[in-house]
Amino acid sequence: MAAPVRLIVLNYNGGAYVLECLDALKRLDWPAESLELVVVDNASVDGSADAIADRHPDVRLIRNERNTGFPANNLGLRDLQGVRYVGLVNNDGFVEPDWLTHLAAALDEDPTLGAAAAKLVFAPQFVDVRIQSPTFAPGGGDPRRLGVQLRGVRVDGADAWGDAQLAEGGGGLEHDRDGPFEWTTGDATLRIPLPRPAEADADAGTAAVELDLLAPSATKVTITSGSETTTVEVGPGRATVALTAAGEPYDVVQNAGSMVLTDGAGADRGFLQRDDGRWDAPAEVFAWCGGSVLLRADYVEQTGAFDERFFLYYEDTDWSWRGRAQGWRYRYVPRAVMRHKHAASSGEGSPVFAHHVERNRLLMLVKDAPARLALTQVVRFVLVTASYARRDVLGPVRRGHRPNTTTVRRRIGSFVDFLGLAPAMLRDRRELRRRQVVPDRELTAWLVPPDQRDRHDR
Repeated sequence: MAAPVRLIVLNYNGGAYVLECLDALKRLDWPAESLELVVVDNASVDGSADAIADRHPDVRLIRNERNTGFPANNLGLRDLQGVRYVGLVNNDGFVEPDWLTHLAAALDEDPTLGAAAAKLVFAPQFVDVRIQSPTFAPGGGDPRRLGVQLRGVRVDGADAWGDAQLAEGGGGLEHDRDGPFEWTTGDATLRIPLPRPAEADADAGTAAVELDLLAPSATKVTITSGSETTTVEVGPGRATVALTAAGEPYDVVQNAGSMVLTDGAGADRGFLQRDDGRWDAPAEVFAWCGGSVLLRADYVEQTGAFDERFFLYYEDTDWSWRGRAQGWRYRYVPRAVMRHKHAASSGEGSPVFAHHVERNRLLMLVKDAPARLALTQVVRFVLVTASYARRDVLGPVRRGHRPNTTTVRRRIGSFVDFLGLAPAMLRDRRELRRRQVVPDRELTAWLVPPDQRDRHDR
C-alpha cells in the first residue's frame, strides 16, 4: 500500500495559477486514498480561496485570518499522526504526474533523509535574443562598463518582464523612480519566454517581441535572434524595438537543490542554467527549496517547522540548516520535476523581495551559522550599504545630478528590521547550539564559493 502523504499548497492571491496547480496534483500517479491535499489560504483578496472551494471541494481548505507569509505552511504541518510524508508545493508550480513517486522512493530508500528535493524548471520555455552595443563608464565611483538599459519586455503583446532573463551580459536588477531595470554590459543574451504550451503552437519557437530600451546618449544597438540581425539607434532616452524572436525552445533550471555560499547567501543549484542534462544526476545537497519538496514526518516532528519571523525567503534554508545540525540529510531527485512560475507572488527583484532577502540572510546567519561568519557578514552589509551611498547618493550630488536613494533606503530598512529581531535570534541560537550534533566544520564544508556556484558535482 502507498505511504500516507499530505501535500500542502500555500495560496496567496494565486488566481488561475493555484487552480492549475491543484489540477496537476490531482493527476499524480499516487493512489487517491493515500493522498491528502491541503490548501492554506493566506488571507487572499482575489477570490481564489472561494474558487478553490468551488472547483476543488475535496481539497481541505484552511483559511488564515491574515497574511503571515510563507511560514503559514505551518498550519498544514500540524497533526501529522498517520502521515508518513508531507510535501510542500508552491501555488504557482505545476508538478509532473510522477513527481511524488520519485520523491517518496528516495525517502523510502534512505531513512536518514529528512527531505527529498525536486527539480524546478521555469514554467515557460525560452529562445535567445542577443543585444550588442558600445559601452561607457558611468564614473562617480562606479567601475562598471554599461551598455543600454532594458526596461520592459512584451511577447505577443503581453507583458513578459517578470519571466524574461538577462542570462549573460547583465548588470543585475536595479530600481529607480520609474521602476525596475537592468543594464547590459555591451554583449548580452536575453532569454525570451514563450507562451505556454509552446509544443501545441504551430509556430513554436517564434514570438513577436517588443523591447523597451534606454540609453543616456545616441547608441547603436545590434539585436540578433535566430538568423535575423537588425541595428537600431536608441537614445537619448527611451525607445521601443520590435523584433521576431526565433530559435529552438529550451528549458531553464530554477533549482536543483539548494546551497549556501561562503558569504552566507542562499542559492539555487543550477539557477538560470539550461536544462541540458548537467543536472540530471541525484545528489546530496545542503538544503531544500520549500517550493517543491517532500519531507519525512519524523523530520518535521524533531526539527520543528518554519520560523514565522522570517515571513518570506530563507525560512527553508534556516530549517534546512537546523535539520543538518541535528544530523539529517537531504537528496536532490532530478526525475521529480515541477514547472514553476518563479516569484509570481512576491516578484523577483521587487522591493518586498529585496527587503526580506537582505534582512533574512543576516537573521539566518545569526541564528544558525558559526559566530565568525555571522559577524563578518553583518559588518560587510554595513560597508556595502555605505558603498552604495557613495555611488548612488554622494557621487551624483557632487556632479550636480539628482541622487538615487532607492537602494540605500531599502538596505537601511532591512538592517533596522534585522537589528530588531537579532536578540530573539541570539536566544534561539543558544538553544540550537545545545541540540547540535554535527560540528560546524562539517556544516561549513558544504558552503560553496560564489565563483563555483554553478558546479553540479555535489
